Amino acid sequence: MKKLFAEFFGTYWLVFGGCGSAIFAAGIPELGIGFAGVALAFGLTVLTMAYAVGHISGGHFNPAVSFGLWAGGRFEAKELIPYIISQCVGAIAAAGTLYTIASGKAGFAIDNTKAGAFASNGFGDFSPNGYSLEACFITEFVLTLFFLLIILGATDKFANGKFAGVAIGLGLTLIHLISIPVTNTSVNPARSLSQALFVGGEPLSQIWLFWIAPILGAIAAGFIYKLLLQNHNEA
Repeated sequence: MKKLFAEFFGTYWLVFGGCGSAIFAAGIPELGIGFAGVALAFGLTVLTMAYAVGHISGGHFNPAVSFGLWAGGRFEAKELIPYIISQCVGAIAAAGTLYTIASGKAGFAIDNTKAGAFASNGFGDFSPNGYSLEACFITEFVLTLFFLLIILGATDKFANGKFAGVAIGLGLTLIHLISIPVTNTSVNPARSLSQALFVGGEPLSQIWLFWIAPILGAIAAGFIYKLLLQNHNEA
């Protein structure tokens, strides 16, 4: 249960900090943090929670990461469903908190006909810059693949584990710097689900891509690392 609580709180913080920065701080004229600030916020949430609770649960905070670690031989299949449930519940709880806070401002309403509403992900007309389904799928697949390669490499028994959280957090920051204009950046199915549930409409109907592409990319990375990159002298 400690592992599942760690995944709940870690994913909660990721969504609250990352999506919260996009909702509350990105668009304020002159003082807003913009794309770069949101990218950094997502990276900082993972970096901070990796050190706070990573030693308890492994610090996944993302269903795709759990699948990737399973494919890489670092995580047991029997733990996948409990972890994913904890991650999704944490993400939805964070989105609910964000919605409650946002509702405290007069005139707040989610426009589910607008790309990126309530920090949601999307493709086509719901991509921040109008990218196609194919472009968005490739983006999410490739970026999640490399995110998992970073995670698997940084946490390898032969790596300097003290700095793993830094590498992973900065990796997620870079991923957001690349892909916010394309998909509003998912690489995390729980994060996408939580926002889409509150937005509804077309962003919710597009949620399948932000589960399938990241999970497939993560699984591919797990097998690539295990078969091509890992030092097979490991115990």
